[in-house]
Amino acid sequence: MEQNNQSKSAFVAIVGKPNVGKSSLLNLLLGEKIAIVTSKPQTTRTRIMGVLTKGAVQFVFLDTPGFHKAKTKLSTTMRRVVTTSIKDVDIVMLVVEPRGALTESELSLIENIKAAKIPAILVINKTDLYADKSVVAERIAELTALYPFDAVVPLSVAEKKGTDALLSELTNYAEEGEHYFPDDTLTDQPERVIAAEIIREKLLLFMQQEIPHGTAVIIEKMREREDRPILDIEATIYCEKASHKGMIIGKGGQSLKRIASAARADLESFLDTKVNLQCWVKVREDWRNQESMIRNFGLSDDS
Repeated sequence: MEQNNQSKSAFVAIVGKPNVGKSSLLNLLLGEKIAIVTSKPQTTRTRIMGVLTKGAVQFVFLDTPGFHKAKTKLSTTMRRVVTTSIKDVDIVMLVVEPRGALTESELSLIENIKAAKIPAILVINKTDLYADKSVVAERIAELTALYPFDAVVPLSVAEKKGTDALLSELTNYAEEGEHYFPDDTLTDQPERVIAAEIIREKLLLFMQQEIPHGTAVIIEKMREREDRPILDIEATIYCEKASHKGMIIGKGGQSLKRIASAARADLESFLDTKVNLQCWVKVREDWRNQESMIRNFGLSDDS
């Protein structure tokens, strides 16, 4: 679409500790699921870009991994992705919950925002969980005492409330100029990457807590059949221990079938076509501490 002189764009980083609803917020803003969502930490591993064009204004959102203490080379990379993203945008959205002690990670994020000297909006998610609005007010007072946020937006992703106010605030930081992406762009993520993430989401949802964090998914093949409207997808699930491989596959292959079946349903919805999904499981011991494997799995921050 041809742009005019009033076109504006804003690059926005979405940051916060794990499980505050960053990816859910991105999906709600875009009206489409491009970031996987579970209740487990480390669901988001890389920076995911989502693009929303509303009239003359284009928002480019960067959904970042939950900021947490690094225990492996992979988690060190994830922390670096967050701090780099803060420096690369026009404005930062710090997403927090209404109640609970502030974590070391959240305090560190505020320090990073201070150091970057960048505009920041405080987003209080999950307000639907507290009928007593004084809870939200107390949280706002606590955080604004630590940093002079440019705006504060309470919202509820679960109830789909508050996003209009958030977009209104973000519009103030959009700069004039041509849009960076075509107006119908949703994300810069290739379909193969989104497909791999959908499969990993099902691993996180269905498996024991210690197993999914040590898994990665690679799409080996994605090809449309010439004779029928069917997309053949072949995926390899990598895990760190032989015992984990057995658990992922399950007795008689039942666990893997359940994971693949749920993933296939989401893939068909996202890709709008019938999908034939085949999954295999392989072991790569301690891959999260191997730089070469992290790069091979597309999780490095040097791209």
